[in-house]
Amino acid sequence: MRSSNPVFSRRGFSRDNGYAGFNAAPQAGAPAAGANPYAQGTAPNPYATNPYAPTGAPAPARTGAMTIDDVVTRTAMTLGTVVLGAALAWALLPVDEANLNKSYGIAIGAALIAFVLSLVQSFKRKPVPALIIAYAAFEGVFLGVISSAVSTYIGPGVVMQAVMGTMCVFAGVLLAYKMRWIRVTRRFYGFVMAAAMGFMLLMAVNLLFAVFGGGDGLGFRSGGLGILFGVIGIILGACFLALDFKQVEDGIAYGAPREESWLAAFGLTMTLVWIYLEMLRLLSILSGDD
Repeated sequence: MRSSNPVFSRRGFSRDNGYAGFNAAPQAGAPAAGANPYAQGTAPNPYATNPYAPTGAPAPARTGAMTIDDVVTRTAMTLGTVVLGAALAWALLPVDEANLNKSYGIAIGAALIAFVLSLVQSFKRKPVPALIIAYAAFEGVFLGVISSAVSTYIGPGVVMQAVMGTMCVFAGVLLAYKMRWIRVTRRFYGFVMAAAMGFMLLMAVNLLFAVFGGGDGLGFRSGGLGILFGVIGIILGACFLALDFKQVEDGIAYGAPREESWLAAFGLTMTLVWIYLEMLRLLSILSGDD
């Protein structure tokens, strides 16, 4: 099952080490369906043909295989870079009247660079830690300026509420996934992808109308519709997290190489940034209506 995350959707983890993609046909010697609690109703596991997977008698754990500690460590490093970049941008790029245009210009430039870096990494066959850290740094600059602007012009408490809301979504989805309240199946994946494509299409149309027609375009980002689409965006982000958790769980279970933990960190960071931005937008609309 491919994750909805753009980092994971192009391939399982890496294929150059012999991993089959999520839509690959079952291979001889693949683990039986009963060995995977998610096997029923899902696509074949991407690590079924993993060269690290034990065959015959049980083999000792491979020291080069990815572990949950690797994923947690890399994710903490990547998110920490985002937070550091945001803090520096907040402190060094004020959004007062004298510096507003300059700060916004730098933020937009940082967002574009982060987008390009994410594309470059997504099309590479192996994770490049330097690219991932650079993406996190530029993404942090963008988030810092945007958050500072929201705090200055809308409300000083909105940013902290958005941070807490993002943490609550992450913790809630993780708990639901570990308790098996969320079942990541092929149907779940198809529904999330269809909803995400529809959501992004509507946002793109709204942006075009806003650019060429002025105002808020079709109104999808303000008022009642803005609140509705903000909630939908957060729900989609939560679904992305569930798909990413499934991807990471399968990678660990079937012995993905340790370097792939950087891809896991990259994907989870992108998803959390999505949730934070949607949360910030929703809370900004709600604060503006007060």
